Amino acid sequence: MRIVIATDKFKGSLSASEAVQSLGRGIKAALPDTVIEEIPIADGGEGTLDAAVAAGFTKHFEMVSGPTGLPVRAAYATRDHEAVIELAQASGLALLPGNTFDPLGSTTFGTGQLIRAALARGCTRVIIGAGGSAGTDGGAGLLVALGAEFLDADGKPVARGGAALAHIARVKLDGLDKHVRSARFVLASDVDNPLLGPRGAASVFGPQKGANEQDVQQLDRALAHFAHVLGTAIGPSASQAIRAAGSGSAGGVGFGLMAALAAHRESGVELVHHLTNFQDRLAGADLLISGEGRLDHQSLGGKAAVGTAQAAMARGIPVIAVCGSTNLTGQELQAAGFSKTYTLRDLEPDLQICLENASALLETTGRMLAQNLQRS
Repeated sequence: MRIVIATDKFKGSLSASEAVQSLGRGIKAALPDTVIEEIPIADGGEGTLDAAVAAGFTKHFEMVSGPTGLPVRAAYATRDHEAVIELAQASGLALLPGNTFDPLGSTTFGTGQLIRAALARGCTRVIIGAGGSAGTDGGAGLLVALGAEFLDADGKPVARGGAALAHIARVKLDGLDKHVRSARFVLASDVDNPLLGPRGAASVFGPQKGANEQDVQQLDRALAHFAHVLGTAIGPSASQAIRAAGSGSAGGVGFGLMAALAAHRESGVELVHHLTNFQDRLAGADLLISGEGRLDHQSLGGKAAVGTAQAAMARGIPVIAVCGSTNLTGQELQAAGFSKTYTLRDLEPDLQICLENASALLETTGRMLAQNLQRS
């Protein structure tokens, strides 16, 4: 029997690599002759870098500016002339000092520094995994790191963060890194939100980053002003980017990338499948096991586990789900492509204990799953 294990991270406990390895150990313990293919996956957000490294990309580290301006050590990955940048590595919520939100002042400057480092290595295709951003700066910080200037009425650079976008009077892009013009940029995101309005970056994602109602309104106005002045400097492409699906991803970073760097958006799940050569590795499998920390209604909207299950289902390969917990009905899980579902919370109802012992619980689940396969 040949089994492909392709899971996303179990948030708060295990990376995708750790999860697939734990499941694999459990299955091997019960079915030692089984051929197992382990493929860590992601949806373009957090975990995309790990998936790329597991697929053979080389990891590099840089000291860059974190979301509040404090230095952080962040990673990116390259293979040949392709780079994978994970926004959360340099500009993520997890990097906020003391876990204190800074919705108005957080910046994506550090992500721009990672992009610049990748360009300096000769990369000509740069994939930016959007997700987990700490702020809502429309990608302005990222662009400043690449050489753009956003000046106030006195000709001085505006402060970092989304709120300061309201003070931009002039945009200068002639100082952009020389490698930018010859590079292609890809936004890896399954988020289809536009930049502004009730479905925009500030309204939908701002509260997750600590923004209250007043902050959300302030950020939406600031993003609208930023889009206007950038459109004046760039032209129609910026105006089109405002309404483009995905321009509201990662605090509006999608907009900044599309408007200033001509980035195009691709499905995060499909991009990770490409990076990991998933379709070829899936060929000839008797079974796919996929999952993530929690399978819920958000998972049905293009998250990694469901997207991966549907790829297998299209080939007639049966799929089993393994997750920490789920609130989906059996009918919803079946419709998503899962013939059977195992949850860690069925083994350990206590959430904290479950999180602390996720690896061992996944091994146990792997053994149970393999034993059930033997009996079927």
